[in-house]
Amino acid sequence: ELGVNEEVLVFDITLARGLDYYTGAIFEVKAQGVQMGSIGGGGRYDNLTEVFGVKGISGIGISFGLDRIYLVMQELGLFADNKTPKIEYLFANYGDEEATEAMKVIQKLRAKGVSAELYPENAKLKKQFTYAEKKEIPEIVFYGGDEIKNQQVTVKNLDSGEQKTIGLEEFLR
Repeated sequence: ELGVNEEVLVFDITLARGLDYYTGAIFEVKAQGVQMGSIGGGGRYDNLTEVFGVKGISGIGISFGLDRIYLVMQELGLFADNKTPKIEYLFANYGDEEATEAMKVIQKLRAKGVSAELYPENAKLKKQFTYAEKKEIPEIVFYGGDEIKNQQVTVKNLDSGEQKTIGLEEFLR
């Protein structure tokens, strides 16, 4: 009746979101045809406005990740000419703390005109390798706990399989 295709709705009672202000139903939005986590999410909250001094107002909210929507559109070929810039490096994503450190390096590379991106979520390396191969990114950069601590990066060339560890300063030259 409401024009919603029930084939794309999934009811999952195990769904949990990382924010504790939700007090009722929660939901996530995922894109079909791509292997990526949610592109949006939200839920009901009854007490959130009390934090801001307003009592007795309930609400429902949703947010979307524009970077993820862009990646979905890119993967599905939804851009007019689908000419995306060639990415030279994909930084593996090991989690939030490592991703923050990787983004600092990526910003320095971009300032030098080098194109690099961070895999959009913490996922198994096999999935990240598949993503790099599909986007024809020639090299993956590993910048995790040990590399961060030692101020090094490990770079793997996907064509040759060659892998080398070098100092961060040398990599940024």
